[in-house]
Amino acid sequence: MKKTRTDLHSRLGKGRKKYCGIQLMENYFKLNDLTASKELLNDIISYAVKRNSWIKEHPAVVFHFQQAMRPFIRAGYFIALQEKKRSVNTPLEDVSPLVLGLLSEKEYQNPLLVFKKAFREYSIKEFDYFISGMVYFSLGIYNNLPERNMISPYIHLTKMLDAAYLIIERKNKGNLTSN
Repeated sequence: MKKTRTDLHSRLGKGRKKYCGIQLMENYFKLNDLTASKELLNDIISYAVKRNSWIKEHPAVVFHFQQAMRPFIRAGYFIALQEKKRSVNTPLEDVSPLVLGLLSEKEYQNPLLVFKKAFREYSIKEFDYFISGMVYFSLGIYNNLPERNMISPYIHLTKMLDAAYLIIERKNKGNLTSN
């Protein structure tokens, strides 16, 4: 009898329409809180650069976060591809700097710009490499530090979390329009 093996990674993206980026992000935020995600990402980065220390979170929590970020990054890439077809028009009122977070006023008005800029600088593989490396270095004590720039991908991921949350929030309010 011949064994059949299903390769889940190759089948996940097949048969999906291009608009699934927003659906993937909605699923991400159904399972993960924005504030908790940003705090865990910050902790992972902090402990990755500290020598002689490791993250206090249970390794399963950190690994789950890494596995949740992978489809989130791909969803951001799908959204970056669709940037020309969609626009988010939100007039900027007196917005508190706390609400903006790391986003500029222009990015707050159109959060799709965050994804476009992030994927202009880094590929999906580079983001995967970054998050995998940071998880690896945060879970143990190592003499060597990560060899690549960690600040830029970290800032991009934090901005993508904020922008994705804005997109989902505005979609639920009905402010997302397609051209």
